[in-house]
Amino acid sequence: MEELESGVAVAEPGQSLQLEAEAEAERPGSAPLPGLHHKLLRLPLSRIKGLMKADPDVSLASQEAVFAIGKATELFVEVIAKDAYTFALQGKRKTIQRKDVDNAVDATDEFAFLEGTLD
Repeated sequence: MEELESGVAVAEPGQSLQLEAEAEAERPGSAPLPGLHHKLLRLPLSRIKGLMKADPDVSLASQEAVFAIGKATELFVEVIAKDAYTFALQGKRKTIQRKDVDNAVDATDEFAFLEGTLD
């Protein structure tokens, strides 16, 4: 597994990002152990909760909601980092640069909401 400049790890072909353990814990019929949520995320739950509470429209955030937002954030960062890394490799580089992220945003319809935010 290779770590990018941004601190995001990108798996080499054939490597697992430890999704098997997460899938096992999330499988219906297998009750997750108490406190297991923090082990399934790489982002700190306390920081996510603090960011959520910074929104004036949010007064309370359940632990499940914080976990769901955290997991969605991790998946989003993983997808955009992989796309940006692809553009870096096309430029014969191993380091993601801002232009790679811009290219990933421009090339993928899913990231259209980000256009203009990096300016």
